[in-house]
Amino acid sequence: MKRTLALVTAAATMLALAAPLPAAAQMRPLSDPVVAHPDPESLFTSADPQLHRNKQAALHIMRELLQCNQWSRAGEWLTDRYIQHNPLAASGLEGVINYFVNIAKRQPTPTCDRLTTPVVAVQAEGDFVTVLMQRELPVPGIEGETYTTTWFDTWRFVDGKADEHWDPATLPPVQTPPAGERG
Repeated sequence: MKRTLALVTAAATMLALAAPLPAAAQMRPLSDPVVAHPDPESLFTSADPQLHRNKQAALHIMRELLQCNQWSRAGEWLTDRYIQHNPLAASGLEGVINYFVNIAKRQPTPTCDRLTTPVVAVQAEGDFVTVLMQRELPVPGIEGETYTTTWFDTWRFVDGKADEHWDPATLPPVQTPPAGERG
C-alpha cells in the first residue's frame, strides 16, 4: 500500500511539474512590439468637422498639456467641470492643474512645436476621441530589458473642449516598511 501511494504521489508530482506554468509566471513578453506611427499629428484630422475639432483639441491636450506641461493653457482645451476618472487626479479644471503642477511637479518645456509622444492610433466617434500610445516598460526582474505595451486616453468633448477623461491608471501599491521599521 505504501509503495502504491508513493508511486501515485510521484506520478502526481511529475504531472504537476510538466503542466504549463501560468502566463504570469513566465514574466517575459510574448507579444509583438507596439509600434508608434511615424507622423502622429497626421492622425488628429478628419473630414467630418466635429470629429476634426475634437481630434484637434485632443492633439493640443496631448502636445501642450501632457507632453509640454503648459498647464496655464489648460482652460483652452478642458471644461471647468472636467470629470476625471484617473484615480490619481481630482476632477475639475483646477483639480487637474493642481495635480500636474503641484503634486506631479511637471515643469513647462521651453518649446512645444510638435508632438513627440509615440502615438499608435487615434479614433473618434461622436463626442469621443481615444488616443492609443506605445508605452515602454521594464521587464520585471530583468535589469536593462524592456517591452512595449499600449496606454490609452479617452476624452468626451463638449463644444470643442474635453469634459470627461478615462485612462487605465490605477493607484500605486502600498509600500509596506520592512519588519524592523514598522511602528
